[in-house]
Order: sequence, then structure tokens, then C-alpha cells
Amino acid sequence: MPERTYIVKAKKGSEEFVTVSARNHNIIIDEPVEQGGTDTGMNPVEMLLGSISACLTLTLSIYAEAMGVKAKNIEVTVEGDIDSAGMKGSARVRPGYKKIRVTILAETVVAPEMFQQVVDLAMIRCPVEDSVKNAVEFDEPKIVIHQVKE
Repeated sequence: MPERTYIVKAKKGSEEFVTVSARNHNIIIDEPVEQGGTDTGMNPVEMLLGSISACLTLTLSIYAEAMGVKAKNIEVTVEGDIDSAGMKGSARVRPGYKKIRVTILAETVVAPEMFQQVVDLAMIRCPVEDSVKNAVEFDEPKIVIHQVKE
């Protein structure tokens, strides 16, 4: 039994973008103009990298504080390589990321070896990075269709 279940909902009305909601917060997700969107927000694959980046940044901050390591200006850059042919239907190419790279920058007064311990701990404790890295299991979707008259 899970300790906690998070719920996030995405909805697309008549506008071109998608609104993603969790608790009392909303994020606009869209595609760049050259991919048919209005560039109102990040696209879904950028948001996935953003989630990894944000989670690692927060996890680094939490464990640095817990370990008594003073660190500031923590910046985590996440890059990912994706081949759009997979999303377009190519049977030879997976639609998801092929490789993801992380770069961590921080200012600290401790020796690099000490900060590396914080990084090592954060990399194994970050739930978003873990979910992506270890291919979390997906249930089959529940589908509810409401047929309406035009």
C-alpha cells in the first residue's frame, strides 16, 4: 500500500495548449510553433527533464542541509536526446529519450569530495530520477467516454 498517492490532471479544452493541475497549482504545457503549438509553455518532454532537474535540485538542497554541508546557488541542468521518428510511428525507434545527462553546479566551502557525497546520496534518493531511471510500472489506462451530440 502506498504511503502517499499524488494526483495530477491534464486537460485540453478548445485552446491549443494543455493545462496540468496538481493541488492548487497549474502549469501550461504546449508545443513550439514549428511543431504545431503556440509556444505558451514547455512541451511534455521538456517538462519531464524539468521535473528531474527540480527534484534533484531540491534533493541536493535537503541532503546538503541534513549533512551540514553549506551549499548555495545549486543549479541542475538536465539534457536529453530524443528521436522524434519514434513518436511519428517508426517501428525502429523508441518514442522516448535515448539518453539523459545531468550537470550539477553549486557553490560550497567544503572539499569537492564532501560535496560528492551529497550528490551521490541525492542521486539515489531523488524519486523523479529514480522513476525514470528504473522504468516505473504503468497500469492499463481506465477509459471513460462521454458521447455528445454535435
